[in-house]
Amino acid sequence: MLVPSTGRRSVETTEKSTTRGANPMKRTIYSLLAGMTLLSLGTMVQADEGMYAVTVTNLTRGETFTPIMVATHKKGTHVFNLGQPASPELAAIAEGGDFGPLSTQLLDSGVAYDVASNGGLLAPGASTTIMVKTADDFRHVTVTSMLIPTNDAFIAVNGIKGPKKKKHSRVVMSPTYDAGSEPNDELCANMPGPVCGGEGGSPNAGGEGYVHIHAGIHGIGDLSSADFDWRNPSARIVIKRMK
Repeated sequence: MLVPSTGRRSVETTEKSTTRGANPMKRTIYSLLAGMTLLSLGTMVQADEGMYAVTVTNLTRGETFTPIMVATHKKGTHVFNLGQPASPELAAIAEGGDFGPLSTQLLDSGVAYDVASNGGLLAPGASTTIMVKTADDFRHVTVTSMLIPTNDAFIAVNGIKGPKKKKHSRVVMSPTYDAGSEPNDELCANMPGPVCGGEGGSPNAGGEGYVHIHAGIHGIGDLSSADFDWRNPSARIVIKRMK
C-alpha cells in the first residue's frame, strides 16, 4: 500500500529511464525500450543525501529480466501483498515490463525519493548495477522486473530497509512471483520480448486474482519447460551504501 506524503522526488538511471508518460502496458518490450528517455524531477539535494548501488543478478537459466526499476522511499510502502490482488501498476510490470505507471505513482504520491533503472534487458547469468539516491527518511528500497517470456511473472524486493552506514550491504534472494492478473497460457502472442515478440497483456480475462509464488513454465503453450522453466531463487539483489 502506498502512503501519501510530501518529499523531494527525482528520477535517474545509470543508462536510460522512464517515468511520466509511460508506454501502454500492451506494447512489446521493444517499444518500451525504444520509448525510454532521460528525465529529471526536482533539483534540491538534501543535506543527508546518500547513494545505494543496487546489483541485480539473474539466476535463471532461460529467462530474461526486463528493465529493472529501483526506488528509494519512505517506510511502510509496499507495491504488493502476497495473497492480495495486484494493483494495475504492478500488473503493468508483470505483464508487459512497463514500470512507468508504478514509477509515476510512487513519485506523485510523495513517498519516493528516487526512481532509477538499468534501461535494458538482463540475460540469464548476467548482473547489472543501478545507482539510486537515498536520504534518512527514504532508506527503504523496492526493486522489480518482469521475467520474459512469461505471462505475468516478476521478481521483486518489496520495500526493505537499506543499510545506513557507508560500504555496508544487504543481500536479498528473490523468488519469482505471479501477479495473478493474466492466465498462464504460455502463448507467445501474449508474451513480449525477443523470444516471443508478443504483446504484454492477455486479451482473456482471468488469472488467479492474487499475487503468489509462480509455478514456473509447464510447456502447455508455445514454450518448452526444458528451456524456460526455473527454480527459486530467481534473482540475487545486493544493496550497498556508497555514501
